[in-house]
Amino acid sequence: MSPFSFDAGVSDFQEKVLQASLRAPVLVDFWAEWCAPCKMLKPVLEKLADEYGGRFLLAKIDSDRNQELAARYGVRGIPNVKAFVNGEMVNEFTGALPEAQIRSFIDSLMPSPAEPLRIAAREARAKGEPEVACSLLIDAAELDPASEAVQLDLAEINLDLQNAEAARAILGGQEHKASNLARLHALQARLKLVTAGAGANSAALIARVAANPGDLDARLQLAQTLALAHDYRAALEHLLDIVRRDRKWQDEAARKAMLDLFVLLSVDHAHDDLIRAFRIALARTLN
Repeated sequence: MSPFSFDAGVSDFQEKVLQASLRAPVLVDFWAEWCAPCKMLKPVLEKLADEYGGRFLLAKIDSDRNQELAARYGVRGIPNVKAFVNGEMVNEFTGALPEAQIRSFIDSLMPSPAEPLRIAAREARAKGEPEVACSLLIDAAELDPASEAVQLDLAEINLDLQNAEAARAILGGQEHKASNLARLHALQARLKLVTAGAGANSAALIARVAANPGDLDARLQLAQTLALAHDYRAALEHLLDIVRRDRKWQDEAARKAMLDLFVLLSVDHAHDDLIRAFRIALARTLN
């Protein structure tokens, strides 16, 4: 069996796909035994995996045996091939495409010349050096202006720095051409938070809510401040409380804010349980 092509499933998806995609692009082929086009596509993908010699990896997932994964990643028809880069799904196609189109799809995933700068920026951000990360990403964008990943990273670091207008301009430029829509929408949701929560005094808001639990404006601002501080559970609890008290308040501002938070959190599966719990609680409140 080729070292570049392998079976995967729920139990080893984290290791074989998400972690592996930090080193090289991973194509995930969702297939089923009964699917004739799947049997046409699979040998083409396996041949290309060998030909590219590890520049990308091929993970084959039986969608019938791994329905949880198929549902998680929105598989609606097979064969469905999803591409993962740096732990994120970045593109996909459905159906048994001609080999030339598959090659073009794979080539679009190959690291850009700006990738070393992007990696260095990620490391700087992890060290708590957002200004350094921003400078590196500006250089990366000059080196490869067409790189969507660099542009979205640059938007994210500007949000870290509370540079809402810079982030808005970058995201606006990506709105009608981004392939990673999940990340784009999550960053747009975060931009709303940064804009709404700018300059808020969390201590003063906590005092206002404690003094008057029915102060919905203070509660909404507090929820936004908590979300910016990554205290998502507390933020969602305050928003849900507003919905319970007055679901129509400010044109359903609290419900809409909860939906934005769900979008923001959905890019990280570590938050799946939190999203599920509050989706259920919101539905029960509204019904």
